[in-house]
Amino acid sequence: MDLSSVFSLDGKVAIITGASKGIGFGIAEMFAAAGAKVVISSRKQAQLDELALTLKSKGYEAVGIACNVGNMDELPVLVTKTVEKYGTIDILVNNAAANPVFGPVHETSLEAFDKIMNVNVKAAFELSRLCYPYLRNSSNASVINISSIGGLTPEQGLGIYSVSKAALISLTKVFAKEWGDSKIRVNAICPGLIQTKFSEALWSNEKIMSMILKQLAIKRAGTPEEIGAMALFLASSAASYTTGGIFTADGGYTI
Repeated sequence: MDLSSVFSLDGKVAIITGASKGIGFGIAEMFAAAGAKVVISSRKQAQLDELALTLKSKGYEAVGIACNVGNMDELPVLVTKTVEKYGTIDILVNNAAANPVFGPVHETSLEAFDKIMNVNVKAAFELSRLCYPYLRNSSNASVINISSIGGLTPEQGLGIYSVSKAALISLTKVFAKEWGDSKIRVNAICPGLIQTKFSEALWSNEKIMSMILKQLAIKRAGTPEEIGAMALFLASSAASYTTGGIFTADGGYTI
């Protein structure tokens, strides 16, 4: 059996939001290495241009398209520019996330609530919907939502963020069930503690890190590349019979 094509994304077009660093860029680099044409997206075009050059220097195909996913008017532009550049869309990774607060849920303002829900849930819904006409024409369409273990069990100090990630899990299952006939697979990854800028407040705090490590079977923080590898599985033909799945990558935290 020739396994060389099982994890190949050769010729596929992938949009990854929140891709200027951390998990998003880790996924983008993994997809590019597997042969995909990757569209890395975040808010700052100059930063994306630099990252795209970094990927191109490795022989990969990549372009940066700026988009603030919290602004619904910018999402159609991201889709249109992607199709203008590459002709279609085969893979969508909804990775962009916001969490402007850390503390008791009753201290979360309505402004913070709206920002969290807009970026973490509403943007994923709308961007998936906008990509649907292209995804349904793909030979192996895949949507991957980056949720969190907080979406399975609320994390202390991250109340509304956890609520948003639980909603994203439910959204994943809804799309998976409704889009199966269109041969579009929709899955979610729930990372645990991954060593990124987004989670620096946790892994850089010795006291918090010590408490977290006691609850892990694999006693270390994860890496963006490890989430990228799981995303590659879900995007590839290796996961051709996998949809509606909620996959944890958390070092055993949720065991």
